[in-house]
Amino acid sequence: MTVDPPAGSVVDRDELVRRVAGAREAGRTIALANGCFDVLHVGHIRYLRAAAAEADVLVVALNDDESVRALKGAGRPILPAEDRAALVAAVRGVDLVVIFKGLTVSDLLQAVRPDVHCKGTDYTEASVPERHVVRSYGGRVAIVGDPKDHSTRDLLARIGRAGPA
Repeated sequence: MTVDPPAGSVVDRDELVRRVAGAREAGRTIALANGCFDVLHVGHIRYLRAAAAEADVLVVALNDDESVRALKGAGRPILPAEDRAALVAAVRGVDLVVIFKGLTVSDLLQAVRPDVHCKGTDYTEASVPERHVVRSYGGRVAIVGDPKDHSTRDLLARIGRAGPA
């Protein structure tokens, strides 16, 4: 019988910065992935697993509820930030999850300065909004995960067509 490694931890920004500093002192590399993760699906899992392969420690920055509403529109998020964070933290390979405010993770990238900033395949390196921030401190951008064949929007539409149970 195999035992899964312990789940990741949901932390606040100050605790994140402290833990990342400790990991760096131990010689570990840091990757940061981000997103809304509103209704976790297989595309999210593949993105997170690929991001985890980029470094020793994977930090996932999760949009707060206000920024999800601004990005995705009325009726979103489906799940509150605390629930979304707990689900993401339970994914194998995720070490730390932090909820952030704002439409981009630029401020968090400056605070954490990960070795690699991971984005999904719906981006190119040239289209990553935070690429200049990452390059300014010597980090790199990695495009990871499988093709963008999965979306929460499509999943919600399918659920809506299925009707009540």
